[in-house]
Amino acid sequence: MRILLIEDEGPIAEVIALGLEQAGYTIEAADDGRVGLDMAQSGTYALIILDLMLPGMDGWTICKTLREERNATPILMLTARDAVKDRVHGLEIGADDYLPKPFDFSELIARVQALLRRDRMHKTRVIRIADLEIDTRLRRVTRAGQEITLTPREYALLEALAGHEGQVLTRDLILEQVWQDEESLSNTVDVYVGLLRRKLHSGHAEKLIHTVHGVGYTLRAPHPEDTP
Repeated sequence: MRILLIEDEGPIAEVIALGLEQAGYTIEAADDGRVGLDMAQSGTYALIILDLMLPGMDGWTICKTLREERNATPILMLTARDAVKDRVHGLEIGADDYLPKPFDFSELIARVQALLRRDRMHKTRVIRIADLEIDTRLRRVTRAGQEITLTPREYALLEALAGHEGQVLTRDLILEQVWQDEESLSNTVDVYVGLLRRKLHSGHAEKLIHTVHGVGYTLRAPHPEDTP
C-alpha cells in the first residue's frame, strides 16, 4: 500500500518514512510542494501525508487543487501550526484529518490506519435515501438525478447524517466528531444545517433533514405525514 509523504524537514521525513515502512507501507516522498503535487496527480496512493509549510507550494494549495480535480485520496495534514483557524481551514478545503507537530508516532500510525479503513469503506459505499444519492468515493451528491454542489464542511455534515439515517446527531457530536472542531459555537451547526437544507430541499416537496428540538438533527426518508 503506497503512501505519499510531502514533507520538507529531512529528519522528520526520515522518521516518518522509516516507521511507516516498518509498519508495512511503501513510502514515496517529496520535499517540495510543487513536486509533491505532481506526484499526487500522476500517481495512485492510498494516503497523502501533507505538511502545511512547504517550499514551492504550501499544503493548503496542494489540498485545494487535488479536491478541485476530484482527487479523493485521503489527506492527513501534518504541521507545526496548531491554531484552530488553520486546522478548520484545512478541513474546510478537503483535508481528512489534521495532526500538529510534535506528535507521538503511535498517534500518527493510528490516524493513518483510521483514514485507510474509512477510505476502504467509502470506496464500496453509495448511500441512497429516497431520491438522494451520495457517492462517498467521489464525494458526489445528487437528488432526483440532479447534482448538488457542497462545500467540504457541508458534505461532511451530510455524509454523517446520511450514514446514521434515522438517528439523531447532536450539535456537539457534529462539532467534535464530524468536523473535529471543538472551538466553534453550537449555533455554527445550525447555520450549516440551514445551508444544507436549502441545497437539498430546493425544488422538492419532500424534506429529508429534520430538527429534533432540544437535541439535534436527523436525516431520513420521508414519512407520509411529512408531505404537506
